[in-house]
Amino acid sequence: MFSEVCDILSVWAIPVILLVIPVAGYLRGVKVYEAFVEGAAEGFQTSVRLMPYLVAMMVAVSIFRVSGALDDGVAILQPLLTILGVPAALVPLAIMRPLSGTGALGMTSELLHTAGPDSLIGMMASTVLAGTDTTFYILTVYFGAVGVRNPRYSLAVGLLGDITGFFAAVYICRLLFS
Repeated sequence: MFSEVCDILSVWAIPVILLVIPVAGYLRGVKVYEAFVEGAAEGFQTSVRLMPYLVAMMVAVSIFRVSGALDDGVAILQPLLTILGVPAALVPLAIMRPLSGTGALGMTSELLHTAGPDSLIGMMASTVLAGTDTTFYILTVYFGAVGVRNPRYSLAVGLLGDITGFFAAVYICRLLFS
């Protein structure tokens, strides 16, 4: 019974939300179409302001991968992570994830293709991808777009969250799936 209710809710949740929000706005006297167009125009201007930061981040990530720095980082960290029980195949993903979501998704896709989605490495990679974030991307693109000049502790806190998420994903997957 519960799973049937969840199935029905999952099918209808987004269409209901897409209907309720404009109706609620209309009932409150909001000019819904005009507000939508104004928001879309603001979104376009924001994307134009983001473009230089986005290009700079993508170039930096490409240089990092092509230069061999990623492989060197893996070689340096691999012995320590092996002691901690982290599969060597996940090390490039752990390094790439804070830098680029697209790069991390590509690495996860490769791991799933190589090891299989039901393998321990596949489950760990998927959990790492979902449990961590693109810290450097957020700092460069979003902070740059809104004009944050002094991010203070944002980098340290973001990377600490990424490290915690990575090790928690590995530990929980080992606990549940091995």
